Amino acid sequence: MDNFNNENQIQIELSEEIAQGTYSNLAIISHSSSEFVIDFIRVVPGIPKAKVKSRIILTPEHAKRLLWALRDNIEKFEKMNGSISVNNENPGFLPPIGGMGQA
Repeated sequence: MDNFNNENQIQIELSEEIAQGTYSNLAIISHSSSEFVIDFIRVVPGIPKAKVKSRIILTPEHAKRLLWALRDNIEKFEKMNGSISVNNENPGFLPPIGGMGQA
């Protein structure tokens, strides 16, 4: 028997527009004492200017939960598909774009 009470379930609505998704190949992460800000950017080769396509603001607790969820999903993905290759010497490195606290 499921111990999760139906009163606590959240119904999530996904509009057609949001369901299409937005492609991003760069994320800039900054933080303050009370929030993490993740800017998702699309960089196009040969074009010197890149636009932020989406900005997500999280509490530190939700940022850590996101980290755990990503780690779990990456582990599951790699078990099924093999190791994800990252072509940088430092796998946590992103090119410096500017901004405080980027990752």
